[in-house]
Amino acid sequence: MIPEGRGLRIIGDVHGDTKAFAIAADTDLFVIQLGDLVDDGPDTPGTLDIMFRLLDEKRGLFLLGNHDFKLARALRGDFITKSASLHRTLEALSPAQAARAQSEIMQAPAWLNYKNLFFVHGGFHPAMRTTPSPHFPEARPDPLLARALYGQTTGRVTGAGKPERLIGWVHHVPADVIVYCGHDRRSLDDRPYIKCGAQGGTTVFLDTGAGKGGHLSWIDIPAENI
Repeated sequence: MIPEGRGLRIIGDVHGDTKAFAIAADTDLFVIQLGDLVDDGPDTPGTLDIMFRLLDEKRGLFLLGNHDFKLARALRGDFITKSASLHRTLEALSPAQAARAQSEIMQAPAWLNYKNLFFVHGGFHPAMRTTPSPHFPEARPDPLLARALYGQTTGRVTGAGKPERLIGWVHHVPADVIVYCGHDRRSLDDRPYIKCGAQGGTTVFLDTGAGKGGHLSWIDIPAENI
């Protein structure tokens, strides 16, 4: 899926921030977008159009994020609880965009293992290193896919009404691996948050709030550094 010998641009959660995504996508590097293209921000249709163009030109791919997952399920006709943001997304998509969004999202990988680099939206688990990314599920995601989409959750909610998330999983990243993920906005200085785990592995959290009052972040990896 990733061209050999190509440098990479790793892009965090976009959430409909089309202006920023257009800038990030304007590169000769191969784009890996970490999921959550849709919802929250002002222009999900424009964001999807940029991603579709990257796919058509074989210049990039995106991972399955929890918001993308829920959108595809809604488009498939599953019975789900729709947030106000998802309602806006569904109303904004043309029939052609909706059909392609469902198709592309249902084909998107939940994780990618590439040399010493690992890409996932929500959270890593060691089993992902030896388990192929699964097909889009007919029903609820299994525990490994749930980890990829939602990270490490406790079943409780925070005072803000959001699921409580832990990042203890960073301590299970092997010493020779760098994990790039989105989903959790852990940064305190508007830059990607970097955490070294107990085994010596490194995790880079790239969600800095695009579409949610923050901005879009990305990291470039030259071919010679891979």
